[in-house]
Amino acid sequence: MPSFDIVSELDQHEVVNAVDQATREVDTRFDFRGSDAKFELKDKVITLHAKSDFQLKQMLDILKLRLSKRGIDVQCMKVDDPIVNLQDARQVITLREGIDAELGKKIQRMIKDSKIKVQAAIQDKQLRVTGKSRDDLQSIMAMARGAKLDMPLQFTNFRD
Repeated sequence: MPSFDIVSELDQHEVVNAVDQATREVDTRFDFRGSDAKFELKDKVITLHAKSDFQLKQMLDILKLRLSKRGIDVQCMKVDDPIVNLQDARQVITLREGIDAELGKKIQRMIKDSKIKVQAAIQDKQLRVTGKSRDDLQSIMAMARGAKLDMPLQFTNFRD
């Protein structure tokens, strides 16, 4: 029976490369000279440090550009509000991955409402979709791509 998995994964190596590129760009830009603006990456949490809120916004734009050029969807970013002191400003960005139970149930409900003869089962941080025909599975993939969800989805482990 054909099946595939719906997942939401990040390539950690590409994330590290994107943060390194963003750091190099901030180091070479004229408007950041003399400010100790920097990015810190620790376990899927990126912390932006700058002198002002305006610089944080510029750094966030640079980071989004670098992530998207590296093939990482910026929808996976959860951007917190900036914390501004008199001396500096910080902003925390969390990179989300995996399909949580709420999103899994939402996708599962969407698949059931489509009336296509497939079964969807939530397994840990992914959703396994099984059906009798390959065409049904491909129509589910197209429907999931077109859905307005707050997480980027990938389709892996397609078995015929």
